[in-house]
Amino acid sequence: MALTALQIKHAKEGMHADGSGLYLRVQASGAKSWIFRFQLNNKRREMGIGTLAAKPAPEARSEAAQLAAMIRNGIDPIEDRKAKAELVALESQKTAAAVTTFRQVATAYIDNHRASWKNAKHAQQWENTLEQYAGPVIGSKPVCDITTEDILSILQPLWITKTETASRLRSRIKLVLSYAKALKLRHGENPAVWRGHLDAILPKESKVKKIQHQPALPYQLVSDFMKKLQTASGSGARALEFTILTSTRSSEVRLAEWSEINFDTQLWTIPGVRMKANREHWVPLSHQAIKLLKNLPRVEGNEFIFLGARDKRPLSDMALSAVIRRFNEVDEGQDAPWIDPTTGRQIVPHGFRSSFRDWAAEVGHYPRELAEHALAHSLPDKVEAAYHRGTMLERRRPMMQAWADYATCKDSPNS
Repeated sequence: MALTALQIKHAKEGMHADGSGLYLRVQASGAKSWIFRFQLNNKRREMGIGTLAAKPAPEARSEAAQLAAMIRNGIDPIEDRKAKAELVALESQKTAAAVTTFRQVATAYIDNHRASWKNAKHAQQWENTLEQYAGPVIGSKPVCDITTEDILSILQPLWITKTETASRLRSRIKLVLSYAKALKLRHGENPAVWRGHLDAILPKESKVKKIQHQPALPYQLVSDFMKKLQTASGSGARALEFTILTSTRSSEVRLAEWSEINFDTQLWTIPGVRMKANREHWVPLSHQAIKLLKNLPRVEGNEFIFLGARDKRPLSDMALSAVIRRFNEVDEGQDAPWIDPTTGRQIVPHGFRSSFRDWAAEVGHYPRELAEHALAHSLPDKVEAAYHRGTMLERRRPMMQAWADYATCKDSPNS
């Protein structure tokens, strides 16, 4: 028999049968809701059909009658409700996918990953390359509709002439489309994947990309260059000299601060945020490097070791290269002396790392992994990298001193 209005109003905690599988559930808090119990395929189940406040007794009884009719037809009302909810969600996703553009998804991807990237410049590079190359083709296109043809129309004009840019662009598009798939904004295969897809259409990067090594001076000429460099004045010249002595990258030197130098231990600690591998790097300093630092002026309130032209600013990107360029500005008819003999191009600060690497192998006969640690390179062999995961700091000290001696023409066992 159905519950009366008074019985419903004063019902205590527990389950109260209303008939035809319908029950009124009263919780300890006094909250009241409707439960429909049924049996189908020898399995007892129950489902909630709403609260008393939202669904009065007549409506609950009417719904219970409809559910009972479904059961008589062999339909499980719980599974039917789930299926309908999934269908609604799918339609909602389709609607969202149809109006969500590649540009919107790319922006969301960059925003979500920005904190994991080393610096703001990396995020800006993502934004610039995607907008410059992918934007005109698929920027405004629904992300669910992007095809292999779209990807090829972006990549093919660049693949031969700007292979490295195109390869990096393809990887970024692939990640954005994978992100869209995770958000259920697209389905199926990712049209930007390389292996098993685009590699069947585009030539391998290694086949079309000519590796351009940084122009470097043969190690045999480094001491001649250092003699010339030591006659030059200015912060840029001293920074370049320090770069050569430490075999570090010019960006690491330009932004070096006095707080990173320990004169007692003759050690320079470069923070991970300034390193390419994003790991802290320790550089043992030779006597020549220490002497150079001690002779530099220090400006109160300015932590940079190598002072820029502006107050409390580091040297510019071009300051070190400008020193070499000035050296090569010789009288007309004379050959510029500071060039890479294999390419004929003017040497660059980064090239001295190559000079050091060649010297370490051919003159110093130092183990490969020792020189790689000095250059803060990641070893390509994972097993070897794990074995040599230490910094080899104390073993690197005599090597860096020998290099400084060689570069400055001082007597050394390895000079």
